[in-house]
Amino acid sequence: MKLSQFTFDLPLNLIAQHPSKKRDESRLMVIERKTGNIENRNFKDIMDYFDDKDVFVVNNTKVFPARMYGRKEKTGAKIEVFLLRELNKPNRLWDVIVDPARKIRVGNKLYFGDNDELVAEVIDNTTSRGRTIRFLFEGSDDEFRNILETLGETPLPKYIKRKPDEEDKERYQTVYAKFEGAVAAPTAGLHFSRELIKRLEIKGIRFAEVTLHTGLGTFRPIEVEDLSKHKMDAEYYRIDDFACKIVNKAKEEGHRICSVGTTTMRALESSVTAQKLLKPSEGWTNTFIHPPYDFNIADSLVTNFHLPKTSLLIMVCAFAGYELTMEAYKKAIKDKYRFFSYGDAMVVL
Repeated sequence: MKLSQFTFDLPLNLIAQHPSKKRDESRLMVIERKTGNIENRNFKDIMDYFDDKDVFVVNNTKVFPARMYGRKEKTGAKIEVFLLRELNKPNRLWDVIVDPARKIRVGNKLYFGDNDELVAEVIDNTTSRGRTIRFLFEGSDDEFRNILETLGETPLPKYIKRKPDEEDKERYQTVYAKFEGAVAAPTAGLHFSRELIKRLEIKGIRFAEVTLHTGLGTFRPIEVEDLSKHKMDAEYYRIDDFACKIVNKAKEEGHRICSVGTTTMRALESSVTAQKLLKPSEGWTNTFIHPPYDFNIADSLVTNFHLPKTSLLIMVCAFAGYELTMEAYKKAIKDKYRFFSYGDAMVVL
């Protein structure tokens, strides 16, 4: 399939600028792959579609305040630095995206905070907007993290046209977030409240946790028409033995496995045995899932409504089928579903 097939026209007023008042009261589109049936529900109704011993697999990554604002030495020009990942902890080396990139050169020093609490030096160019920087900080790791927390900002996507506020610190994070390392929330999980999780567990549904630190790879624009030529940026993931036991037991007994989010699905599909079971592993994945694709672990998927021409939309099409997915998106626009990170959800059964 070609990239140009994964486009649609979205009215700007359907891009959610704020989260729903309650996590589990966003809308839910339910899609049946076998029948092609599509219906509108409320997210908390998701428990009607799953039974005792079914498993939800969630991504327990935690978003860190990755967007920082500072100024360039000498000129004082304002700059934005988006932290992608830590490369070397002792030396405080980070991969970052800078804006405006043309002003940030190797050797420049960057100052952050009203009183220059943090200084960084640019030591390498990685891509047109990418740089490697070294933070010049002598304190402990805990002190360094505290400064990043203070100076950093919740990294809301650019299509949310407002400054982050205190609510975003909680709502742009899943209730089960544990391991810091993501620069974007695994948004399908944002709909799960603690109360809904408890009700699902009372029904006998189990939860398994995996980790995939969402990085730029998930969101970098695809620039080739031939999807087989696209290379994903690698993202760190980890799947432990406990999660494998929960998933494999349910799979072997014929129960439903639901991947909560496309990042979870990428982690699952990066760690499969020859018997199509989940295996413990840790490392970096650049798996790019596009049609046609045979999924090995999950038979259901919870996901949000995604941007056109993105790896996220393309994966959903691989899972639900291209025609059915695009039909669902047309219906979502007609029925005024809210799109993207703070938007509504769909579940594909």
